[in-house]
Amino acid sequence: MKNKVFKAAEQPKPFTPGMTKGMVRQHAYELYRDRLAERPLTLEEWVLAEKDLVGDQELQELAD
Repeated sequence: MKNKVFKAAEQPKPFTPGMTKGMVRQHAYELYRDRLAERPLTLEEWVLAEKDLVGDQELQELAD
């Protein structure tokens, strides 16, 4: 079986207005805690974490 090679990515600038790198970083580390022991996050994981955070905040606003 081939081993996948993951390229570590610098955290990108958030594309959602009102999001900061710190907010996305904290959410990403909570989402991918199990993967961080093995390797750094990829660009795709940073983007997915931001999208998930935005979705969580929208749900929170609807619940309020």
